Amino acid sequence: MRVGLTGSIATGKSTVSSYLKQKGIAVIDADIVAREVVEPGGRAYDAVKQAFPEAFEEGRLVRPKLGQIIFQDSEKRQQLNQLMHPSIRQQMLDEADAYERSGHSLVVFDIPLLLEGDWRNLFERVVVVYCPEDMQLKRLMQRNGLSEAEAYARIHSQLGIEQKKELADDVFLNDSSLDSLYQQIDEWLARYDEQDT
Repeated sequence: MRVGLTGSIATGKSTVSSYLKQKGIAVIDADIVAREVVEPGGRAYDAVKQAFPEAFEEGRLVRPKLGQIIFQDSEKRQQLNQLMHPSIRQQMLDEADAYERSGHSLVVFDIPLLLEGDWRNLFERVVVVYCPEDMQLKRLMQRNGLSEAEAYARIHSQLGIEQKKELADDVFLNDSSLDSLYQQIDEWLARYDEQDT
């Protein structure tokens, strides 16, 4: 079974992802794959280098330089996404195939913008890590040292967490203790194991 895992900024998706890895679950992280595909020899390296040569130094992509280029120009941001997304998707699918060949019956795809993009049809289930927006705001301000306005702007650059919750097949509620969150994950894994046998 292939499962998509998502959430919103500061809802705790990385915590869930780390816990699943500790439990021996195959987790493919879209952020890591996005970095790998623009390394020398990566699937998107040549195309990105050709489109954005000024973002490279000594043959390597300098992310802050690329960030400056694309955040000020929505057309260039779109161009970068069109170059990167097919490579990211294909590499993730190849990794999932390899995990399944090696005996993993559950593969989790950790994708921050899963519900904003066209990923949903790749998964049998979508899991959203949820906490109320006021808690999300506090966590983000503390974690990143942001003002309320800055944190609010980042939260609202994504699909709202309430909408994501509505679109989910399963929800992990991350509004109290880590133990409570881990217990929900364990129960979910146990349910999955029962369905699988």
